[in-house]
Amino acid sequence: MTDLNQKEWAEQLAKDDNAIVLDVRTQEEVEEGFIPNAINIDVREPQQFLDQINELDKSKNYYVYCRSGGRSSQACAVMNQMCAIPNTFNLVGGFMEWAGEVSHN
Repeated sequence: MTDLNQKEWAEQLAKDDNAIVLDVRTQEEVEEGFIPNAINIDVREPQQFLDQINELDKSKNYYVYCRSGGRSSQACAVMNQMCAIPNTFNLVGGFMEWAGEVSHN
């Protein structure tokens, strides 16, 4: 896992053609807005989270965020240790500090 600040995360994501954005917030939080093209898998549903993460392509680079950066850090650790996904990038400060584009359903 690599912790990246907002600028680093956005710049690296923009240049990465093997990237997947992963939103680990609750459905209620996602309804308030999300980073475009993000896949939502709620880390607060542990078994469902593990099941869905294990179905992901382990060769991709995962850019992970939550509301403030705490849950996404935990999610990255789980992805690295339990799911053998080596490339995870945690957004420090999370969606609360996100200054980039935001989508709404």
